[in-house]
Amino acid sequence: MLLRITRRAVTVVAAAVLTLPLAAPAGAVLTLPPAAPAGAQATDPQDVFAKLLTHLVKPSGVAKHLDALQAIADANGGTRALDTPGYAASRDYVAGKLRKAGYRVAVQDFPLIGAFTALAPPVLEQTAPDPRTYVPGSEVGYLTGTVSGEAGGQIQAVDLQIPPGPVANSSTSGCQESDFAGFVAGRVALLQRGTCPYYVKVRNAKRAGAVAAVVFNEGQPGRTGVTGASVSYPDDSVSIPVVFTSFATGADLADPAATTVRVKTAAETTKIVTQNVLAESRFGRPGEVVMSGAHLDGVPAGPGLNDNGSGSAALLETALQARIFPTLNRTRFAWWGAEEAGLLGSTYYVNSLPEAERAKIALYLNFDMVGSPNFAYKVYDGDDSDGVGAPAGPPGSDEIEKTFAAFFTKKGLATVGTDFDGRSDYGPFITNGIPAGGLFTGAEGRKTEAEAALFGGQAGVAYDVCYHQACDTRANVNMTAVDVNADAIADSVARHSLDPDLPGPALTARRASPPPAAFMKDTVG
Repeated sequence: MLLRITRRAVTVVAAAVLTLPLAAPAGAVLTLPPAAPAGAQATDPQDVFAKLLTHLVKPSGVAKHLDALQAIADANGGTRALDTPGYAASRDYVAGKLRKAGYRVAVQDFPLIGAFTALAPPVLEQTAPDPRTYVPGSEVGYLTGTVSGEAGGQIQAVDLQIPPGPVANSSTSGCQESDFAGFVAGRVALLQRGTCPYYVKVRNAKRAGAVAAVVFNEGQPGRTGVTGASVSYPDDSVSIPVVFTSFATGADLADPAATTVRVKTAAETTKIVTQNVLAESRFGRPGEVVMSGAHLDGVPAGPGLNDNGSGSAALLETALQARIFPTLNRTRFAWWGAEEAGLLGSTYYVNSLPEAERAKIALYLNFDMVGSPNFAYKVYDGDDSDGVGAPAGPPGSDEIEKTFAAFFTKKGLATVGTDFDGRSDYGPFITNGIPAGGLFTGAEGRKTEAEAALFGGQAGVAYDVCYHQACDTRANVNMTAVDVNADAIADSVARHSLDPDLPGPALTARRASPPPAAFMKDTVG
């Protein structure tokens, strides 16, 4: 049935919202008006708003933003990566559209490590019991942001998985300070790639008294060799020498337990400032924030149109079309900077919020790569019902998953679960106990036979063969997947923005928290 968007339809939503209490005493139960009887016109505001918003969020609107991001990359050396004119232009495009739509917009500066220069090859030597020097390049390398230094001592393994777990990003080695219980100060921490950013592992190691750190690849197929990534963080919390090694090298150092090593690094970095773009509605309860985000930066190798122009464009169109609707809860949208450098923009944002402000975020929705050419419709597994890989999200994440799943079910479309594996900007939210969820269509992993049967495409081939490459252009984006996921984004934002009983355990605390602080002050324009 064709849904007509009229002034009356918008008024229905507004009137329904105005019947909902904006505050309630502790323990009170908020209720929506009863749904219309079968066969009658629907009056449930969540259903009405969801239908209106999904109708307004058209693929042509999302396509215009994708075209704009491609044009920005074309005009700026083929990239929209961190600390490039292409990223600055992407930032200004998104912020400009949101301001014109009437949102309160903030462009949030945050510092981070910039250019990295290796002054000499890394040195990693096993001094006992079997003296040997590991080969730079094939056995040992640098992580961007490593400081210069030299240290030695006995290796101490920290919560390793040898042999590796069955799926990538399942090792939690060093991700929690509790992993270092019993760590002996003055030793070299041996850490494994996995669910959290490298700088978190190394920062925790330093706090436990490690004089250096060796991080090795996780060990699953495709995750065995020396690879490039970042251990940088702008607050100098990582200031011990760090090297990255192959899985085989890490396993060699782990056995026997008394192995001793010498680590030497020679590198320098610069510090830069980049930005997040934040937009907030002028409607809704300020103590009940429904937040959605997508990272805006790409990698230097290409324009980043699927990763993550697709999520950025779909979220932008959703925000622009939602601007005319009053909502029960405050809606906040974010386009993160420096995700590709280690979730730095979202981490800075969450960690810089006062505790009272963090408590107001009822849930976070994440959209990273929603147009992969060999796509699968993946919904973040909030309750770990798949029973594999990473654990469930914080309480309330299961309700977010159910909302997405219900949308796809109504469309007659299948979905599969995807784990909170630490690879996108939900990371700092779930670390702080904020319920999270979102959508994903796959990256460098390969589509399974079962997924090919559900979604079409090619089994045994990467979901995105252009992942982090120059060919991640506008032509790489699958608009069928984008169209479906953009509607799913709109549906979820609409329903949560009118939900009087949002998921998450801190509802009463959020209502009691003080008014919004000045962190949303507009800083540009």
